[in-house]
Amino acid sequence: MIAVLSPAKTLDLETPPPFPATAARFAAEAATLAHAASHLTQKKLAELMKISPALAKLNADRFRDFDDAEERPALYTFAGDVYAGFEAKTLDEAAVRFAQDHVRLLSGLYGILRPLDGIRPYRLEMGTRWAPRKKKLTDWWDDRVSTALAEDLAAEGSGVVLNLASQEYWEVVADRLPADVRVIAVDFRESDGRFVSFHAKKARGMMARYLVEHHVTEVEGMKAFDTAGYRFAPDRSDDARWTFERAA
Repeated sequence: MIAVLSPAKTLDLETPPPFPATAARFAAEAATLAHAASHLTQKKLAELMKISPALAKLNADRFRDFDDAEERPALYTFAGDVYAGFEAKTLDEAAVRFAQDHVRLLSGLYGILRPLDGIRPYRLEMGTRWAPRKKKLTDWWDDRVSTALAEDLAAEGSGVVLNLASQEYWEVVADRLPADVRVIAVDFRESDGRFVSFHAKKARGMMARYLVEHHVTEVEGMKAFDTAGYRFAPDRSDDARWTFERAA
């Protein structure tokens, strides 16, 4: 089984990572996108990303200086709600090595990453309606990300994807994987059935952590996930979508 996560907009560029960075599969493609984005004005970046002028300047500078920036392992650089749930800094080496084989991070700039793959500072969401010679990033990536994920699934051997990514990022692989790949989407809810975005994002990271901490290889084993009071809800689940509810 391979669990798939979205990246984060917030980055930790200060904390020393405990492991060296590995080579990202699409590092050359990331550089191509960064170089193209470096020609966008700050105003255009602000419009495309719906961000403030200050953030637009920060990201314009990052694209401009991309080639000279330090590479850091993705898992120890992304710092949003999902990664607060993952708590990578407290994982032991065996869990991190397991994650390298069983977790993948989708990225607008890098396509698909293993947890320790090196990234440079950036912000470029998969839903951005811009790309070199294309209307949007998902068109630019075409089937490269889904092909890479399919290759990793073949190497790993299970043919099962645990989809913990947002809809925006999953779009780059949706309906592009081989027909024999089983995809299970996971829905996190409150005890009363409400969807709370902050809790759901954090739960995605907690579930990924559960997978690597317990070295779960059979997807049915993920139904035992019980971090933060979550429980599998069989009456609200089916073969393609599992629901977990958080205790009140």
